[in-house]
Amino acid sequence: MSDKLIIFDTTLRDGEQSPGASMTRDEKVLIAKGLERLGVDVIEAGFPVASQGDFDSVKAVADTVENSIVCGLARALVHDIDCAAEALKGASRRRIHTFLATSPIHMKMKLRMEPDQVVEQAVMAVKHALQYTDDVEFSPEDAGRSDFDFLCRVLEAVIDAGARTVNIPDTVGYNLPHQFGGLIKRLIEHVPNSDKAVFSVHCHNDLGVAVANSLSAVAHGARQVECTINGLGERAGNAALEEVVMAVRTRQDLFSCQVNIDTTQIVPCSRLVSGITGFAVQPNKAIVGANAFSHESGIHQDGVLKNRETYEIMRAEDVGWSANRMVLGKHSGRNAFRTRLKELGFEFDSEEAVNSAFVQFKALADKKHEIYDDDLMALVTDISITAENECVKLISLKVCSETGETPQAAVTLMFNGEEKKRESFGSGPVDATYKAIESIVASGVKLQIYSVNNITKGTDSQGEVSVRIEKENRVVNGQGADTDIVMASAKAYINAINKVLVPRDRAHPQV
Repeated sequence: MSDKLIIFDTTLRDGEQSPGASMTRDEKVLIAKGLERLGVDVIEAGFPVASQGDFDSVKAVADTVENSIVCGLARALVHDIDCAAEALKGASRRRIHTFLATSPIHMKMKLRMEPDQVVEQAVMAVKHALQYTDDVEFSPEDAGRSDFDFLCRVLEAVIDAGARTVNIPDTVGYNLPHQFGGLIKRLIEHVPNSDKAVFSVHCHNDLGVAVANSLSAVAHGARQVECTINGLGERAGNAALEEVVMAVRTRQDLFSCQVNIDTTQIVPCSRLVSGITGFAVQPNKAIVGANAFSHESGIHQDGVLKNRETYEIMRAEDVGWSANRMVLGKHSGRNAFRTRLKELGFEFDSEEAVNSAFVQFKALADKKHEIYDDDLMALVTDISITAENECVKLISLKVCSETGETPQAAVTLMFNGEEKKRESFGSGPVDATYKAIESIVASGVKLQIYSVNNITKGTDSQGEVSVRIEKENRVVNGQGADTDIVMASAKAYINAINKVLVPRDRAHPQV
């Protein structure tokens, strides 16, 4: 049994299936770079056949990433596999991940296939994928509810066909830790050629035990875990990468394997994904939550001051938490700005992009004297999410909010190449602003979520606003950051509107 645990990150594929978490190509590339710095072994970049946008995103990630394996998902269909192979052409190391359901309910109700047909189709898919790469992974979808003997039969067949990795997904989050770990152990023992493939797991969090199931599987022989940053994913999410990695690293007395992850990049990667997707990390979230290493109790504080290990099983520094270091100010030059962003993992494609970002940095420095790393990350993320598909652009915003008077907003937008101005009243300055914007764009969206978080401490902190809007069953998120909360709110709403106005033909990989 290998002593290496392969970390397979599917933030860009399964994580993107969270309602509203759709990412642009450039955003996916930005996150892929962060995952590569983190040291992730495999990056599942997307589902190329789902749409032209997905294809382009997988191709862009494959062309950019140098060290990690780049993976594309494909149903067990020739066209899907051919499409994935084409998207992955530019990758220095590539993997095709193909899947087919094996549970009775999925075979009967969804596939309408007999068991023999499923085995034949799975073998065909693996053999076809091997024409493009010798690194092929197969997943029996809904393995957690599949008949054990049939599951053994399918796994033996695909391993014989050449699959290097066989992934056991708990697709609907149905299993419990003792049960799922036992399943992995039994499969390894009963599949005759199990020694010829890496056993992997992909757990969903419907019952809140995705990480526990994954760790139980590792303890019983699994040597790849499929997970996402912050546990992002459809429904209740996936196993959280940061929790799996730190559990294995912290409890080496129980796990006979190692992870090749630069754990100091965990928090920066978490913040990047949160900023781009608009899915805020809850304060009490393990490892990456703001309170993960905070101590309120006097007894705890006293113990930590005497010896950190009395109440801390990990060092905050080991996962990337550190004092927010001020590195730049209004007198800093372009080179210092560019160098610090490069250290944080952000690089610009052109000198024009550097100049544009630097102008916005100077504007921020005039408002906020002390510029922290988080401010820089928010600034660049804000630029990246507004750079594409700007049908609507904010020109100016004026808000009047006075005690005893109804708040009023005057908004000027560039909408489809034409400058338009509207004024509106509302119950508050943000409500008035959104009504003024809607009077111009008439998007007809419904606002589902509006949330505000401070990026750093202090009254001059930038506010980061996330909104979620819905139109005709399509849900998208929007983000905006500014020292003025109303301005940040307008940016976030317009960012979301721009996403809604761009048609997106995207299939769901489970359909």
